[in-house]
Amino acid sequence: MSTITATRATLAYGTSVAVTDATFNIPDQSLTAIIGPNGSGKSTILNGICGLASLKSGSIMMNGKPTSASLGSIAYVLQATRMNETMPVTVSEVITMARYARLGRFGRLRSSDRRICREAADRMNVLSLADKHIRELSGGQRQRVFVAQGLAQQADVLLLDEPANALDIVSRQLIVDALNQEVHGGRTVAFTTHDLGDAKTADHLILMSGTVAAEGPPEAVLDADVLAQAYGIALVNLDERGIVVDDHGHPQPDRHVHFDRTGHATHD
Repeated sequence: MSTITATRATLAYGTSVAVTDATFNIPDQSLTAIIGPNGSGKSTILNGICGLASLKSGSIMMNGKPTSASLGSIAYVLQATRMNETMPVTVSEVITMARYARLGRFGRLRSSDRRICREAADRMNVLSLADKHIRELSGGQRQRVFVAQGLAQQADVLLLDEPANALDIVSRQLIVDALNQEVHGGRTVAFTTHDLGDAKTADHLILMSGTVAAEGPPEAVLDADVLAQAYGIALVNLDERGIVVDDHGHPQPDRHVHFDRTGHATHD
């Protein structure tokens, strides 16, 4: 069991409160998408689970214990754009870091560790890039490397911050497939996204707006009226294309039509 439950959690960075009074559930062995406009607290929820945002009040528990006591069971994949590109590391070394916490008494990689890393790299189609420096990679390749690192940890819970943001079709599909495979393999997976198309494929949704505005299955949360309360803007129903939101901070040229504040359509 790897259920994560928050009760009236208030999270902050220093003295700046980012999420207030949030109550939510990330179900065991499911795919949970965390959605909401820019600055709504999506990433803060993941940071709070991992202790990167301070819990000022309330609780965040995993299987009845504070998540701070279970961090060894949680893998967290940040957006690759946060990576310090001056670090002199290769793709192989980045993925291998996933196994450091599990190294044996002498701190040496075992054959099983190397096999797990190779399999993760192969799933993300970066095995041929093993000797390349991380700064030599494209954005999509780099993101796949960090997802491979998350997979190689083989943690009970896998958290990802916008893993498919602005990626090419191949990279996006590889990551989406991997997340579903992890759930089918018995893991609990949660990811943030601004893309409602990606969110629709999840089992469970959490809609953020400084707190939890709504939670439940996609058909309940991806409702125009519910979304409008969180986004504070007009939402336009485009039949087979679904609901389109105005979120200029995350342009997706091939996936969405955006609408400016006056309601006029714009194509990024």
